Amino acid sequence: MNQMQQMLANAQRMQRELAKAHAALAEKEFKVSKNGMVELTMLGNRTVKELVIDKDALDPENGEMLSETIALALNEALEAIQKESDAVEEKITGRTGLF
Repeated sequence: MNQMQQMLANAQRMQRELAKAHAALAEKEFKVSKNGMVELTMLGNRTVKELVIDKDALDPENGEMLSETIALALNEALEAIQKESDAVEEKITGRTGLF
C-alpha cells in the first residue's frame, strides 16, 4: 500500500470512529441544576430532553431571575457538551475541529 492510500485509509478509519463516538455522544444526557429553581437535561445532540422548574420559581416576581437561571443552565449544558465533543475529537484525531 503506498503512502497516499495509507493516509486515505487512516482518514476513513478516523471518520468512522468519529461518527461512532458522535452517535454515542448524541444520546448521552447532560444534567444541570441551578439554584434549586431549574433542572435541565440535554442530550449530546443539543436537544432539551427535560426542563423542570420549581413551582416556587414560577412566582411572577421571579420572572427575570427565572429567565436568567434557565439561560445559565442552557449555556452550562451546551458548554459541557462542546467540551466532551472536543475531547472525543482530540482523542481520535489528536486535534479538535477537524470534522
